[in-house]
Amino acid sequence: MTIISSKTAPALLALALFGGAAQAALVPPQGYYEGIEKFKTGDGNFRCEAAPKPYTGALQFRSKYEGSDKARATLNVASEKAFRKSTEDITTLEKGVSKMVGQYMRDGRPAQLDCALTWLDTWARADALMSTDYNHTGKSMRKWALGSMSGSWLRLKFSNSQPLAAHRAEAEQIEKWFVRLARQTVRDWSDLPLEKINNHSYWAAWSVMATAVATDQQELFDWAVKEYKVGVNQVDEQGFLPNEVKRKQRALAYHNYALPPLAMIASFAQANGVDLRKENNFALQRLGEGVLAGARDPVHFNTRAGVKQDLKDLKIDSKYAWLEPWCALYQCVGDTLERKHDLQPFNSFRLGGDVTRVYDPSAEQKK
Repeated sequence: MTIISSKTAPALLALALFGGAAQAALVPPQGYYEGIEKFKTGDGNFRCEAAPKPYTGALQFRSKYEGSDKARATLNVASEKAFRKSTEDITTLEKGVSKMVGQYMRDGRPAQLDCALTWLDTWARADALMSTDYNHTGKSMRKWALGSMSGSWLRLKFSNSQPLAAHRAEAEQIEKWFVRLARQTVRDWSDLPLEKINNHSYWAAWSVMATAVATDQQELFDWAVKEYKVGVNQVDEQGFLPNEVKRKQRALAYHNYALPPLAMIASFAQANGVDLRKENNFALQRLGEGVLAGARDPVHFNTRAGVKQDLKDLKIDSKYAWLEPWCALYQCVGDTLERKHDLQPFNSFRLGGDVTRVYDPSAEQKK
């Protein structure tokens, strides 16, 4: 008789529901198996808003840095406003799904889950975000949205509470769409010259990694790992990413922005027996330590980029969400651990929601 532990049971259930070879099933980090915190009665004043209109048009959007020089670091207020307006439905979907999944995993109200599934199913049936008529900003929106949605989906797919067990048809429809989006994302971001590989490629790789594990697609997992290696092998001995240094006054901000997808990919790879921590002489650790030092005193970034750093983004707590997976990989201590605790909980819709609940659930109970 084979005894199945509570840790492996959810993965086996997912396989039974959605297929896949048991011996090769991809899994997320352990925190994604957590069940619903507390099943609450009543609607809790929750109302399901109508799903945003599925975006099926050309992915041609203006950049918020339109008109900037090669550094792409000077904000164009008018073009940013146009960008926000034209991508409003996409962002509403990303944030809405992340919020509803988070609410459901906390409160267990069926209406919250039903609404999130309705939104995703509506977009899946419309085959939204699949246009091959795109510019750089357009393909960027596609991979950001995919990472947000798949990141949230992982919490449903692997939860001990098995929220998708009664929604097989919808789940299958949604996951097939995720796979189509991921494969297009692979086409969008493959084979770029090294000088063009920056934080965008890392975020694309995260979206593909999240989808790979959510849908058990080994080829997507392998692509994400490959892109991760390209990224961290750009980190130099001093912990700088040359293509982010080019962002001049925003160099430090973009180093910080490069860390969430890289740390998440490494964490997911670790959960599947692929240890990326030592890649390029512990490059991910070096990168994180450099950013933390820069946030305390940006003098080295000022010198390397040749200009005083814009620290606005470094004042936003959620921008350090990468500390959760990073500290799980490298065992943070001292000032770094204290900093993480001070800034918790971390919630990032582009990483699928509440990453502190996934990586350090006891921290929220202490707040």
